[in-house]
Amino acid sequence: MNNHLLTNARIVTPSQNFWGSVNIEKGIITDIVKDKFYPEGTDLQGQWLIPGCIDIHTDYLEKELFPRPSAPFPLPFALHFMDARAAACGLTTVFTALSFSDNEGKNRSLTNAMDLAREIDETRHSLLVRHFLHARIDPNSDGILAYLDEMRTFESLYLVVYNDQIPGQRQFTLEQQVELRVKGMGITPDEALTLLLNKAEALKNINNRKQIQEAFKDKYIIGSHDDTTIAHVEEGKFYGATLSEMPTTLEAARRAKELGLWVCLGAPNYYRGGSHCGNLSSLDALDEGLVDILCSDYHFPTMLGSIVKMIETGTNPSEAVNLVTLNPAKMLCFDHEIGSIEIGKKADLVAFVSKKSFASVSLVLVDGLVKYSSNYTPIIPLIAEDKTINITENN
Repeated sequence: MNNHLLTNARIVTPSQNFWGSVNIEKGIITDIVKDKFYPEGTDLQGQWLIPGCIDIHTDYLEKELFPRPSAPFPLPFALHFMDARAAACGLTTVFTALSFSDNEGKNRSLTNAMDLAREIDETRHSLLVRHFLHARIDPNSDGILAYLDEMRTFESLYLVVYNDQIPGQRQFTLEQQVELRVKGMGITPDEALTLLLNKAEALKNINNRKQIQEAFKDKYIIGSHDDTTIAHVEEGKFYGATLSEMPTTLEAARRAKELGLWVCLGAPNYYRGGSHCGNLSSLDALDEGLVDILCSDYHFPTMLGSIVKMIETGTNPSEAVNLVTLNPAKMLCFDHEIGSIEIGKKADLVAFVSKKSFASVSLVLVDGLVKYSSNYTPIIPLIAEDKTINITENN
């Protein structure tokens, strides 16, 4: 059943927040009523009611697949619990980021990425929330070229980003990468430095962005990952990027905005008060108006947690909520169906209460179907087995 009357809620629309009710028929929002309580409806007891969060980049699947680097778990097992956790955290659309590279070790090999992509593509319709693939493609890999045609057949693949792997160029400095390899490989700093310099020399003349752009320019969103310099942003733009994902410096974020690119930063970065690896702080970027979208990156709860913290510190609720709902929907060209509480849109909705700077989710709907419920007894019975209906993908 996907008919509901949600009442006594604090509703957040793209430009307003108010007390009222939302009516849903056949999974579609049919009415939004201010200042009225319906005793026959599902009483949300004054909780926030917002659109479902749209997470354009998460690495969370790796945490379920490899809770320890040497302790892998089967994908169906990992995907089930990732999906459940996403729903419980108020995420209704999730883009799982897979790294397509032959430069990152055995857990991130091209063959492993393709195996994961195939299985996600085959099982996505049986999961609780909407699932898509986010391909982080290494342009410094010639091996990727053999897989581009098959990747285009994945129904769930919609977002493609250039993910440069030349040591010392982007997210991590050469010094940081030396330290990581010393710890991870048990080698000396000199050995690690030699290894990295040799790798940088081998990769610096390989750039397959043009081939990647040609493969994915028709129905896909293209972005650039970890832009650090102005030249990085301009290169991404030249090769079709409309998104600068996790720029690592203010100058890169500023240039991205000047060029009309969407800018996405990590919600954990905002929630924790800074980048865990010393890069651009989401707080500083938001202060300059440089951030359009927040993604979960590696931690689902910070999507709603960041919204709660923003509201607590005086940000307009609509502006805060739009960062994880309407703005990513617009970037993905999904905003005609999801991303906001508006009449005629799909009922992807989340109810929650804030508790000490985090969000306690009580109800999650996808297409008007209950996918998660907690803390209260709904008048309308929960659905034990729902098949999530895909949104119409932009072709």
